[in-house]
Amino acid sequence: MQNGPALGGDGAPSFLIFTDLDGTLLDHATYSWKEAEPALALCRRAHVPVILVSSKTRAEMDVLRVALGLSSPFISENGGGIFFPIEGTSAPPPAAVPDKGTWKWSLGPPYEKLVESLDAIRKELGWKIRGFSEMSPQEISRLTGLDTESCRLASMREFDEPFVVAEPENADMASLHGAAERRGLHVTTGGRFHHLQGQNDKGAAVTKLIAWVRDQEPSSRLITVALGDSPNDFTMLEQVDHPVLIRSGRRYPELAYKIPDLKITQKTGPRGWNEAVSEILGNPSKGGKSEYV
Repeated sequence: MQNGPALGGDGAPSFLIFTDLDGTLLDHATYSWKEAEPALALCRRAHVPVILVSSKTRAEMDVLRVALGLSSPFISENGGGIFFPIEGTSAPPPAAVPDKGTWKWSLGPPYEKLVESLDAIRKELGWKIRGFSEMSPQEISRLTGLDTESCRLASMREFDEPFVVAEPENADMASLHGAAERRGLHVTTGGRFHHLQGQNDKGAAVTKLIAWVRDQEPSSRLITVALGDSPNDFTMLEQVDHPVLIRSGRRYPELAYKIPDLKITQKTGPRGWNEAVSEILGNPSKGGKSEYV
């Protein structure tokens, strides 16, 4: 990674910030990051990598990270792949291969296997399930609020099949998880969709990327941060020094026991992201509950 992670002068800690997108860095309704811009600008000035981690596709995320002015790696489709922009990477991991202007490190099974498996799960359970691969651009737009071009990018799946359960209305999710696990797969739940994927997840991808950065900068005092708002972010939050849950309309009381250092923002979406990142970069050694909780 060029412009290695830093904050300040000699002896200052190096940061890695991992962030979910929808409902976290991006407003859930408008997809705007405007209210997070002050903290994003601080990260740019201090050369702190902001690493996007999302259920979104590589195609969607590449457009977004350019708009955000980022050259850091990013993690697509719930940890299915790690991508290293050519312009921001001088020495990619050995497992990464050149692909469409990035170095691609594949962690999850191919998309075709997931589509076939979701069809088999639907038949096994007798549920009315609609996968992303079956949806028209108009249906994707209705469910996500995305425009036509964004829907096209969202359809370029590689490692993850988003889906909705239309019937039964109160589906037994344990049955769904069991059907996926029997196929060596698992299901996560995000803000709008369930997702069928391999044994990869955000946490495993984050762990691999942290290890790679430590190998690149063995003398650096690395501090890791992760921000997310929904269950498919929880494995990521477990892997870092500063786990932050962005406040939403849902509550997860069990996380206080599972992730003892978890902090919860007062504000939602990018406003919460802004306050959390500003606080952490200003007080990197601060542990436990923070003022923004």
